[in-house]
Amino acid sequence: MKRTQASEAVCSIAPAQRDSEAWLGRLQSPAWLTMALSAETESHIYRALRTASGAAAHFVALGFTIFMAVLARPGSSLFSWHPVLMSLAFSFLMTEALLVFSPESSLLRSLSRKGRARCHWVLQLLALLCALLGFGLVILHKEQLGKAHLATRHGQAGLLAVLWAGLQCCGGVGLLYPKLLPRWPLAKLKLYHATSGLVGYLLGSASLLLGMCSLWFTATVTGGGWYLAVLCPVLTSLVIMNQVSNAYLYRKRIQP
Repeated sequence: MKRTQASEAVCSIAPAQRDSEAWLGRLQSPAWLTMALSAETESHIYRALRTASGAAAHFVALGFTIFMAVLARPGSSLFSWHPVLMSLAFSFLMTEALLVFSPESSLLRSLSRKGRARCHWVLQLLALLCALLGFGLVILHKEQLGKAHLATRHGQAGLLAVLWAGLQCCGGVGLLYPKLLPRWPLAKLKLYHATSGLVGYLLGSASLLLGMCSLWFTATVTGGGWYLAVLCPVLTSLVIMNQVSNAYLYRKRIQP
């Protein structure tokens, strides 16, 4: 009789334990589901932010170049071509050349990787030609005025940026035609080219920033307009840094 009562008590406890375990399971499962949904939401937000920043970089690069063209009035003097050509090279063409490879904001996503690489090289070559022409014209302008060359940080940074862009274009030929460098692994060439290209882009942006500290620019643009103009190369530089680091540097660092 006692054994029967004990067994009945055990049987009555077992469903209660099962109910409590099921209740705990129901409490725990939403936590895992919330974590999964949170990670997915963060991924969507991050992708949306990258898309928005890429679109902003397109707009800012074009807007800054147009602003410089309106400000300098190309053709009004020999010097007037210098800021226009340099902003066209380092703000618009070079930015667009790098954004070609952006998975979120590229305007040529329908093209193959090879097609985008060729467009990238063409845009970089055009940027180099504009920079060389702009640099040559300011040298000619200073010769006419009898002024010293490369006497400012802006001029020195501009020369370094132009030389770096020339070397970068030469290095890009090796990526377009890998058979020219058979002993170099293609993956390493891409990594070195991307890292070097980021350095060259930052040099070009630094040259633009230093140019906006010149007497010509500060005498023409004052107040809030000057700060907005300075923000343009800063914004595009941040977008390009994020793109290159995510595409090459961060990925290479996490690989075993």
